[in-house]
Amino acid sequence: MIKFGLITEGHTDQIVIKSILAGYFNRSDLVIRPLQPEIDKDKNSGGWTLVFDYCRSKKFQESFQSNDYIIIQIDTDVSEDYNIAHQDENGEFTPQQLIQKVIEKFRDAIGEDFYNTNQQKILFAISVHSLECWLLPLYYTDKKKAKFKNCLKTLNDELSKKHRFTIDKNAKNPDYYREISKQYGKYKVLMQHYQDNPSLKTFIEEIQSRNIQIVEEDDW
Repeated sequence: MIKFGLITEGHTDQIVIKSILAGYFNRSDLVIRPLQPEIDKDKNSGGWTLVFDYCRSKKFQESFQSNDYIIIQIDTDVSEDYNIAHQDENGEFTPQQLIQKVIEKFRDAIGEDFYNTNQQKILFAISVHSLECWLLPLYYTDKKKAKFKNCLKTLNDELSKKHRFTIDKNAKNPDYYREISKQYGKYKVLMQHYQDNPSLKTFIEEIQSRNIQIVEEDDW
């Protein structure tokens, strides 16, 4: 079975990506390993700084020995903190332009030689500007499904109507993300909605470009 390693900002990001992978490959038994933050670490063990730190580390290079693909997730809401502006003299960057700039940043962090050797095994999940934006197509049919600003507030507006909870920015409840993202664990739902949000669409296209085939292993 193909093995995926996850490097993300936080545990809730891993939950959403796991659901997306389950839906894309139409199976719930995928081997998905949280690398950063590790599953048994506390809620404060995440953040964008640790994503870059991990990608610069020996652990990152060693992770390719036991995983077929490594998924790197980061939000762009605070990309200016890692020296990537949201705009230049010509105006605001599109999500696609911003994603490319973030990928270039990771190439530098990983190292050009190692990146070039392992590029086909690296999948970028760059969420513009937050992973909550990816969840909007599940709740909106108008132009809000393509938003990439103030997504948590927009998501909470619908969560308060359709669920008995909203998401606290400073104390994200993993169970809420499981409840929301489980819809993406269904192939038809994911295929119906992924194109509605620009950076989610880019992530799915990144997976598609690898032509990954999940093959059953023989039991001996």
